[in-house]
Amino acid sequence: MKKFLIQSFALVGIAMMVMVSCKKEKDYTLSSLTADGVDLNGATSATGVAATANIVATFAEDINASTATSTNITLVRDYDNATLATNITVAGNVVTIDPTDDLGSGTLYKLSFTSGVAFADGAANVTAFERTFTTGGTFAPAGAVAHWTFEGNGNDVAGSFNASGAVAIDYTDSRNAAAGKAATFNGDNSIMEIPGADALMNTNDFTLGFWVKANSDGHVNGDGNPAGHFVMGLAAFKGFQFEIPSDYGWCKLAASYDLGNGNTGAEDLWFPGDGKTGANGGWQGWDFCKDLTASGGVAALLKDKWAHVVCVYNSNSRQGIIYINGEKMKSFDFDLWPEGDAKRNVTGLKYGGTAPEVVNELAFGFIQSRAGQLWDAEPWGGYDFPTSNHFKGQLDDVRIYHKVLSDDEILLMYNSEK
Repeated sequence: MKKFLIQSFALVGIAMMVMVSCKKEKDYTLSSLTADGVDLNGATSATGVAATANIVATFAEDINASTATSTNITLVRDYDNATLATNITVAGNVVTIDPTDDLGSGTLYKLSFTSGVAFADGAANVTAFERTFTTGGTFAPAGAVAHWTFEGNGNDVAGSFNASGAVAIDYTDSRNAAAGKAATFNGDNSIMEIPGADALMNTNDFTLGFWVKANSDGHVNGDGNPAGHFVMGLAAFKGFQFEIPSDYGWCKLAASYDLGNGNTGAEDLWFPGDGKTGANGGWQGWDFCKDLTASGGVAALLKDKWAHVVCVYNSNSRQGIIYINGEKMKSFDFDLWPEGDAKRNVTGLKYGGTAPEVVNELAFGFIQSRAGQLWDAEPWGGYDFPTSNHFKGQLDDVRIYHKVLSDDEILLMYNSEK
């Protein structure tokens, strides 16, 4: 009997050893990493990721949710090294990283997990890793409140500022194949109108960017002389307007500003290309103006060729700046206005129009919408005159932001889209 018991215990011991040796060890690896179906865990950096994508990391074992924090999991934008705000959630072995705001298009991002992320069983931590990916499309900063691409219509692809009316607009090939179509204006009566547009400019910080090609061929006034171009306008200077004169020797954004006392006042961000500032014969509020006189002046940039124009107002520095083709061309500083001038108190842009003189509709192709009565009888400013300063040419990728785009962002956007 004793011999039998010993043999029995031996068999049980062998069975236990077999069970232990066959027990599968836990797997603490990353199983997959995707963004709306795009694999971010491949051998090469992923491209074509949607700007609205959520990032999903799936591990072989459950994750300790308390360790999946913004300290241990970061999403960094490459061109300015900015860490983006994200919402991070955990469901078992799945970690979802949801950027608070949409990502920018055509932009490189880096996702990082540190070893501070732990597994739920407490036996191991995630092996630290980094992955990069690029969002689809050409580069443009995130956060536009409006963006008109003119791909066969006047719809706003970023917000809800869709065109309510259009006259004689054609959609033709834009500056390159990637840009698709552009809105083409005939210089006689072409116009597109966007209602409720005062909301586009009632803001402290403001950026307006667009591609424009002004066409001089046959664009004449009532006397047969070259006519100017009212490229766009929201209630003329009571809102904002951009224009190019008949000789293409300058351009300007005229806009209405909040004086901080309930009133508004207009000011021109005017670029003559002559290099004059407050220090050498220009207006005392001008702190920079690029001198283009040796290279053909402003006309060399704007006449009969595509140009990328960006106009910015920065409420912190109190500066208005205009860029053409990615380069800073002109700026003014309200703090350099004369002592006692109301514009030293400007807080931002503000719509200052009153119906029926002007209405709150943004017009592409003219200085104001057809409903406004301002300058109706003027041969240069009345919409019903075909020889008025109607815009003749093409317009594409008009974007408006309620923030200040940086020099780097503006240059990257130009280089990406040209």
